[in-house]
Amino acid sequence: MTVPLLLIEDTPSLRLVYETLLKGAGHKVRSAGTAEEGLRAFKELSPAIVLLDIMLPDMDGLELCRLLRSDERLQDLPVIFLTAKGEEIDRVLGLEIGADDYVVKPFSPRELAARLREVLRRRERTAEKHAVSEYAPPRPDAP
Repeated sequence: MTVPLLLIEDTPSLRLVYETLLKGAGHKVRSAGTAEEGLRAFKELSPAIVLLDIMLPDMDGLELCRLLRSDERLQDLPVIFLTAKGEEIDRVLGLEIGADDYVVKPFSPRELAARLREVLRRRERTAEKHAVSEYAPPRPDAP
């Protein structure tokens, strides 16, 4: 499944590697080096998923995730942290504030691809459930 992705990573060499990997998998990728650039790119791309570093120069990635989650329209938008912060407390905090997954650097391309597929699968299942629950067939006893 190919979808538009927003990658927010401040290290240029890593951003290039991740972008190349994701584009190679067929995804439309927009990347940014700061939270501010990411927010501007977000408006242009309307991504289906955000891959987000925590340690950004202008705003902590955790705060950016909180900002996205505070918008009712974006509460179901999948967010995956890609970060060097791998302590248990960091992972727990990232998940508790609303990330759908938390991947610690360094990681393999296969691991990222698998995690991305799973988050997208969950998103698809949730969307299907909402579509089914919003449709209520007419009751036979209704006038």
